[in-house]
Amino acid sequence: MSDRKPAGQFIDAAIDLLRRVRDEEAHTVEAAGTLIADTVRDGGRLFAFGAGHSSLAAQDVVYRAGGLALMNLLAVPGVVGVDVMPATLGSALERVDGLASAVLDSSPLREGDTLVIISLSGRNALPVEMALNARALGVRVIGVTSVAYASETKSRHTSGTFLKDHCDIVLDSKIAVGDAELTLDTVPAPFAPASTVVTSALLQAVMATAAAALAERGIEPPLLRSGNVDGGHDWNGRVMEQYGDRIFYRR
Repeated sequence: MSDRKPAGQFIDAAIDLLRRVRDEEAHTVEAAGTLIADTVRDGGRLFAFGAGHSSLAAQDVVYRAGGLALMNLLAVPGVVGVDVMPATLGSALERVDGLASAVLDSSPLREGDTLVIISLSGRNALPVEMALNARALGVRVIGVTSVAYASETKSRHTSGTFLKDHCDIVLDSKIAVGDAELTLDTVPAPFAPASTVVTSALLQAVMATAAAALAERGIEPPLLRSGNVDGGHDWNGRVMEQYGDRIFYRR
């Protein structure tokens, strides 16, 4: 263990993980960014979904200054972060068979769209079925998960499969099973999760790749600007008017 204090140890651990995903996931990040750019170019829509704390990374790429205006949150009531009481209900809903079908049936997702599904473990019924059913609709799926869970845990879906088994592209966050980077003799359980830091960084790397890919093709990336800079609201109004039929968080 480093002689740094826990705060420094955690930051070092997060930096090490970020370096790993930078170096080991460069190809999949490029592929995911290219797919996003292809979807924008071809008139498709973009969606992101995550349950529990995985929803934080999904929300981070929606309606975000410097981000793509076309990214929409596919929200499932009860599993968006800790938006229900008791919070444990959200975890229980992730394990309910058939919930993904009901969500997709009432969503605007259609053939030609791209859906980013974020699930650290990738083992619960909801993300697995979300990927399965979305692909059946002709939607391209980008999964963001820790592949380690597939070899160290059992699936909770009836198929015995994981999210990673039903995606067009898989981004591996490299997070260890249990999502806790630190241990101390004086603390009875591992602590300090880094999955949100790493997953959000992975997705922002994908969005950066997509924006650059669009520009290389001569397409102005539909980016949002901060409303706290002069001209930001006018800029965003123009983008939203141009792409209004593909932006659902305004409705």
